[in-house]
Formats: sequence, structure tokens, C-alpha cells
Amino acid sequence: MPHSLSLITTVAASFGLALIFGFIAARLKLPVLVGYMIAGMILGPGTPGFVADIGLSSQLAEIGVILLMFGVGLHFSLDDLWAVRRIALPGAIIQITVATVLGITVSKFWGWSFGAGIVFGLALSVASTVVLLRALENRGVLESVNGRIAVGWLVVEDLVMVLVLVFLPPLAGWLGGNVNGFGEESGDGILKMLALTIGKVSIFVVLMLVVGRRVFPWLLWQVARTGSRELFTLSVIAVAVGIAFGSAKLFGVSFALGAFFAGMAMRESQLSHRAAEESLPLRDAFSVLFFVSVGMLFDPDILLQEPLQVFTVVSIIIFGKSLAAFLLVLAFRYPLNTAITVSASLAQIGEFSFILAGLGVTLGLLPIEGQSLILAGAIISIALNPLLFHAIEPVQAWIRSRSTIARLLERPDDPLAELPMSVDQAHLTGHVVLVGYGRVGRRIGEALTKRGVPFVVAEQNRELVEELRKRGMLAVSGNSSDPAVLIQAHIARAHILVIATPDSFHVRRIIEIARMLNPGVETVVRTHSDEDAALLQKEHAGKIFMGEHELALGMTRYVFELIAEKTEKNTLAE
Repeated sequence: MPHSLSLITTVAASFGLALIFGFIAARLKLPVLVGYMIAGMILGPGTPGFVADIGLSSQLAEIGVILLMFGVGLHFSLDDLWAVRRIALPGAIIQITVATVLGITVSKFWGWSFGAGIVFGLALSVASTVVLLRALENRGVLESVNGRIAVGWLVVEDLVMVLVLVFLPPLAGWLGGNVNGFGEESGDGILKMLALTIGKVSIFVVLMLVVGRRVFPWLLWQVARTGSRELFTLSVIAVAVGIAFGSAKLFGVSFALGAFFAGMAMRESQLSHRAAEESLPLRDAFSVLFFVSVGMLFDPDILLQEPLQVFTVVSIIIFGKSLAAFLLVLAFRYPLNTAITVSASLAQIGEFSFILAGLGVTLGLLPIEGQSLILAGAIISIALNPLLFHAIEPVQAWIRSRSTIARLLERPDDPLAELPMSVDQAHLTGHVVLVGYGRVGRRIGEALTKRGVPFVVAEQNRELVEELRKRGMLAVSGNSSDPAVLIQAHIARAHILVIATPDSFHVRRIIEIARMLNPGVETVVRTHSDEDAALLQKEHAGKIFMGEHELALGMTRYVFELIAEKTEKNTLAE
């Protein structure tokens, strides 16, 4: 019986070459994703030899995006999203505007139309879901404040792009393109379409957060009761892919956004961590196909034909919109580290850029050359993104070494960066310094409050610090790896330092500063992996905990034991 082997051939070739070139890249100390994209270039039509099925590869890559965003949703609550709304919403919109204006400006010099400039600029403004999440996960900062801001920013960008994809076809005639059967809408028609789109997206979000938060956890529990691991894994994948597909078809949102909200709904289940673990191997495998599919779309000839234009595109992506994000985060009085991390996270483009470029070409707005330049910018920016993350610490150290620049950027006049002078000094002696007030930190703080134990919260999320201040709690805003923040939390007179944030990147620095300011301080640390725990144990970082709910309870019990021990010692000394 005749049948096609294009799917098997594409998957086998993609995984095989990705393994070979990923291994070579790792041995050369390069990011493995560079190897994956080189494998895609070899399989693509831009190089001689075998050409894989690009359409199939793109669909497989889309599954990777769905599973990845579903996994992020499993770790990202509505509270997390709401907590960063004040910076993510205006920040993303302003950054998209800046990047679009830059795109329009340079396209004018190249003789393109205004419509081409809009499509081009919008394509350069939106970051890749896969690249951003992989970068944050690899550095262990996905669940940190910096990670939440970056993910919230990404969600806003996705929502804006959903609206752009809906409204671009009816506006194509106005912008100098062709209608191509999409139909030209009047002003009233466009307003009706806008209202319909916003209404459909709103209905979807409400369904996910109201109905989904009850149905999906119940479904997961019923499947888990069967005792079948295969059925459990199947239920997780079916929900992720099914909801993503249904949301795109029925409500017009992207696959990635649909999967993200499905994950947030399923997060309410006590089995959400198991669901994340079960889907992890598939997420990793299909995310590899994403990078391979990106490489397939790339035509290396563009580097030789238009090197100056490629350089301009890459500069807008890496420097233009990143600088805008950097300044915006600082304008919202967040620490220097947050500004650098968010700007590095957004210094690349990906899947939405490809979709928008393809639609622009179809509508006669964007020239083929523009699509090639967008693909070239995506390839180069994705390859350079890990290097930008590695440069975060050196750049931060360089800025801080220039005291004048550092004082300007760190905004020391921020009223939330130090405790009010009216605070009773009795609450700032023998207290607990609690770094991070997320899900784990909140539980520890509530337990300390019930026991009447004084504590000071050090938290990067300014909105959260402002809320804690209104509730009469002692809290300071800033990155605790900065000595000034721990000094303002009065670490020198504290008995215990509790690090409840999963941002393992700065844990050792925080402990080093704390012990320098207070050699006798006891440390209790949260970590997110066995590797980090082993490293911290080797460096005698104190008592180390892993997990979430059990971790919060265990950390709290241990803190109370330390408090009792300290109290007993003080009593004997007296």
C-alpha cells in the first residue's frame, strides 16, 4: 500500500542533524541552539542536498511552542501576572511602538512603503516565546521577579500581535497592499471587528480562569486515580494541545497564548508539578524542532547580498528595542539587574515575527527582501541571545564601577528603597530578613506574623513592596545582591536570613554580602534543582530546601527552631 514517509524523514533528519551539530556546538562552548539552527539550514532549501518538508517541520515546532507555554502556565499564577501588570502592560506597548517606529524609519531609507515599514517594525518588536523561556529556565530565574516581568511582558506582546494579525488584512488596502479576498472594511466595520476580537479573547480568558480552573484540576485528579502513568501523561498533552487548537479556532488567539492560559488553569491542581515533569521530555524534544525549523527558513545568500541591511536589522533587535525596554524598566524604578535581565530577554525575535512577515508578503505589503531580512535577524539574534545573558553580570559590574552612572541608574531617591525613619528599632534587632515574597515567601511571612516574629522583606517587585507597606509590614524594594538593599533591611542586626526566591543566580552573592555584614547570621535557602543544592552545600550556604508547599512548611519550621535556639542562647548569656 503506497504511503508517504515525509513526516518520518523530516523528524529523523531533524533530530539526527540537531544532535550532531548541537554536540559540536557544545564542545566549542557555543549555545547548543546554534547547532540546531545550523542543522535546519542544512535541511532547508537555501543549501544544496536533501530538503526536508518545511511545512511539517513548522507544525511540529508549533507543538513545541504549545508544550513550552503550557509548562510556563503550570508555574505561573494569575496573581503573578497581575502583580507585574503596571510594568508589563505599558512597557510592552511602548517597546513595541519604539521598535515599530525604528522599523518604519529604516525602511524609508530603503525605499519601502509606509505599510511595509509598519509590518517590518512590528515583526522586529515581538520576542520569541521559545527563546525567552529557554533562557530564563536555563538561568533558573523563570519564577523570579525578573522572570515574571519578562513573561508578563511577553504575554502582552502576544496579545498585541493577535490583534495585529486580525486587523492587518482589512487595513491592507489603506496601507498600499492588495486585499487578496480578505475584504476591505469601512471604519465602522473595523471598529466592529476590534470589538468582536476583544470580546472573543475576553471570553476565552474568563472561561480558562473561571471554568478551566475547576474542570482541568478535577479531570487531572480523576485520571491520576486510575494509577496509569500513560493516561496521566496523555491527559496533560491532550489538554495542552487541545485547548491551544480550540482557542485558535474558536477565539482567534494564538496557539501559544491558548496553551499558556490552559497551563494557568491546570496549575490549581495539586498534581500540577507532576504534570510539568511528565510533559518535560516532550517539551524539550519539540522545542529542538522549533530551532531546526527556524534554520530551514533561512537563506544564507542574504548575508552576502545585503550585509549592511542585515546589520541594521540585528542592531534594532538587540540594541534598539532592548535599550527601550532597559530605560522603561528603570523608569518604573526597578533595580539595574531587572532592567538588564528584561532587556536581554527581549533582544531576539521569533515565531510571531515569521507569521507576521508571511502575512505581510501575502498582502503585498512587505517585499520578499523584507521577509529574508526578518529571518536573518531572527537567526542571528537567537544565536547571540545566550551570550547577552552571559554578559549581564559583567555589564552590571561595569555600570556599578562607574559610581556616577550607578547612582543615576539605581534611583537611590526611591522612597521604597529604604525603611521609614519612624520604624521602631526594636523590630530591627534580632529579626528575620526575608528575601523574596512570592508564593513560598508569603507563606513563611504569614507564619512569622502569627508567631509575632519581627521580619523585614526584601523584594524586587515594587508594587508588592508598596502593598506590604500599606498593610503595615516592613519591606524594602531592590535586588538583594546589592549590598545597599540588605543594609536597608538591617541585616547587620538580624539573626536569620531566609532566601525564598528561586533566583539561584544571585543566592551565593546575597549570602556572601550578608555574612560580610553579619558574620553570625544564620541562612536558610530555597533552591530549584539538585545541582544548585549540591553547589550551595559545598559552599556551606546554610540550610537548603527544595520544592514549594512542603518547602515553605519546612523552611518555616527550621526558622522557628533557629529562633528558639537564639532566644535560649541570649537568655543564658543574660
